[in-house]
Amino acid sequence: MPKISIITPCYFNGDNIPVTFPVLLENEKNFPEGTQIEYVFVDDGSKDNTFEQLKKVQAAHPDKVKVIKLSRNFGANNASFAGICNATGDCCVILSADLQDPPELIPQLYAHWLKGYKLVLAQKTNREDSFITKLFSNTYHNLVRKIILKNSPKGGFDLWLFDKTLRDEIIKMNEKNFHLPTLFMWLGPEYVSIPYTRRKREIGKSGWTFSKKLKTFIDSFVAFTYLPLRMISVMGITLGFLSIIYAISILINKFYSGVQVEGWSSLMIVLLFTSSFIMISLGIIGEYLYRTLDAARNRPNFIIDQKLDETSGSKK
Repeated sequence: MPKISIITPCYFNGDNIPVTFPVLLENEKNFPEGTQIEYVFVDDGSKDNTFEQLKKVQAAHPDKVKVIKLSRNFGANNASFAGICNATGDCCVILSADLQDPPELIPQLYAHWLKGYKLVLAQKTNREDSFITKLFSNTYHNLVRKIILKNSPKGGFDLWLFDKTLRDEIIKMNEKNFHLPTLFMWLGPEYVSIPYTRRKREIGKSGWTFSKKLKTFIDSFVAFTYLPLRMISVMGITLGFLSIIYAISILINKFYSGVQVEGWSSLMIVLLFTSSFIMISLGIIGEYLYRTLDAARNRPNFIIDQKLDETSGSKK
């Protein structure tokens, strides 16, 4: 039977692991008989007891559990990428450790993969979160669908299954400052989606802070579209055209109408507006330049501090 790798990035999930892993074990009965299951847990630089809990899980199930401890916090995308690079299954699943995405959906994703789909998504049609969280999420995903990838599912996805051929493509690309779900959609495979309602987090506090949400938003647009740069060009041309009209009107008033233009207030407004536009433009260009620098120096997306698996049973 084929082998499936379930990849779970962990960040301050020490209280979740003792609850999540038994749920995953119980869920194994929903797979076809004989399915091989590999669990790849990646500790993304947690400062709580996450790694200690993962070591207990690996020691109890050394034949099916891999534990990877990163040297520091590299972010959820890079932690998932570390799991992808160390997965050996014929297909892989990305699953969060907090059980907001139901593990019982994974056998359904797997069933579609057996039918030949290389990408199977659990599509969020609703979520048990606050109004602000829903607003941010819906706005982000609507912008992604309209501007970046029109084939992206409405509501987005955080749980998905992908074939090993897609895994190999992602590893070969070795992107920097990326958003992993958007990167999979960019590959363009035919996919099928399963709708579900994302649960409210019951254990622990989310590490998905505003700064991380903002970085994801910027990464998505800078990495997949040149629209911000095009907007700068359009705004620059528009402002240039308006300034010409304004200059002509001043000259007409001065030489033909004899009206003295007292322009201190209007001049300050124009200066403040154009200065703001220039600073915003420099910031957008800087985002692109930094990512070019980051790709050019080719630093690794993650650094493994320790690795526990069946072959070692100890540190690597």
